[in-house]
Amino acid sequence: MALQHHEPCQPINIGPYGDQLDGAQTCALFKSDQLEVMRVVLKAGKSMPSHHVNGEITVQCIEGRLDVMVTSGARTLEMGQMLYLPAKEEHALHALEDTSALVTVVLA
Repeated sequence: MALQHHEPCQPINIGPYGDQLDGAQTCALFKSDQLEVMRVVLKAGKSMPSHHVNGEITVQCIEGRLDVMVTSGARTLEMGQMLYLPAKEEHALHALEDTSALVTVVLA
């Protein structure tokens, strides 16, 4: 089954889940020819394994705290902080607390 994405020109809520974070799951918000945006949810202690993508990335911590491991070391993001990763940068995510983050990938 194909992932459902939000329609263009429609508001998407990216505020903190708050007390609903425990039941939240990672989901794709939208994908176009040039851009993909995902809401990543990681429980405390859980990780997303090391990988890279061909385009540039931003990771914006919406709530919680997470480490983004890059070639030069770990970068801790707290609520309201964002990290830019250049294209093909090897990276992994590790949640220090229950966390949700907005991840944007440039595809073109």
